[in-house]
Amino acid sequence: MIIRAKTKMLFEGKALTDIQQKNTDLNLKEIDEKKAILQSMPRRLVFELTNLCNLNCIMCGRNASDFKPTIFSMEWFKYFEPMFDTIEEVTLMGWGEPTMHPNFVEMLEIIDRHSARKYFCTNGMRLDKLKEDLFKYHVDVFGVSVDGATPETNNRIRKGSDLNKIEENLTEIVKIKKERGLKYPWINFVFCAMKSNLHELPDLVRLAAKIGIEEVKVVYLTAFDDYLAKEVLWDCNDEVKKVFDEATAIGEELGIILKLPYIQGQDVAEDKEHRDCFVAWRDFFLGSDGYIRPCMSTPRQFMKFNTDTPFEEFWNCKDYQLYRKIVNDSISMEDTCKRCYQSSHCNWNKKLSFLQTNQNFAPEWKKD
Repeated sequence: MIIRAKTKMLFEGKALTDIQQKNTDLNLKEIDEKKAILQSMPRRLVFELTNLCNLNCIMCGRNASDFKPTIFSMEWFKYFEPMFDTIEEVTLMGWGEPTMHPNFVEMLEIIDRHSARKYFCTNGMRLDKLKEDLFKYHVDVFGVSVDGATPETNNRIRKGSDLNKIEENLTEIVKIKKERGLKYPWINFVFCAMKSNLHELPDLVRLAAKIGIEEVKVVYLTAFDDYLAKEVLWDCNDEVKKVFDEATAIGEELGIILKLPYIQGQDVAEDKEHRDCFVAWRDFFLGSDGYIRPCMSTPRQFMKFNTDTPFEEFWNCKDYQLYRKIVNDSISMEDTCKRCYQSSHCNWNKKLSFLQTNQNFAPEWKKD
């Protein structure tokens, strides 16, 4: 089964409560009506817990920027707690490794008091410390970034990673899940496809089936510097299609869902700057530096967050209103949106989605 990255909709896990469903219905209606001022709340809160990481992946944009480490404040987190029964999901991810936050487990526990789903994406190297917490606090879904089906490939690309350790811990988590008769957590691999690892995608699908996880999600490498430009899959359609077809056949045989990006030339965005983007209506993103941004894939900063301001004043501020008006207008949209590289919304028909060299792609983090 092949699916594409969701745009308007989010992961469908446990059923929404009446309060959540009412907000979701209103939010979707306001998206369709292209409202600039929203009566609905966001359906997802996205918190970048830190820009620190315990790995040094060769393709990470952190290597092409210079920044001061930042940590998400628990005071900020608790500010949002009253919203956790209205929104659909709290997502813990950003430019760093979220599980490194000293209060990561406490955050799971706080969310678990409420109706919102819990989602995070991790490099998998701290799963051994979180096994029981995943079940104790009912984590709905998490992704594990791996970039190879063999330790040699994955550990070369994701420096500091250990694929054998990740496999061992995921196998134990799936075992516990089955023994307890649980449907959560939904687990997927997130694979960054590039020339030197594309051929291992079919075997990664096999590995997912061996472990017992549900899905393999593929994103294309976007190069932020000249060093990685040679790795991007721009103008590699025949090779990409061949590998995707093989992986799809294996997925169908083994019951693994594949979430694949469009092949160059086939993206539904056609010649637009990007696919229609609904993030400014659906999500609220707060970086670990304390700045509100429209999404994690843009350097654009709206304003500095503070806990004294009512949420509605952030959510319908002039920056958000303008962004909702222009984000899908090819003439008026900001330059950072014209070169969108966010995998769910960028246009894979465009070379610029693969190559972001010599561009300002990262937040203006304070330097050391």
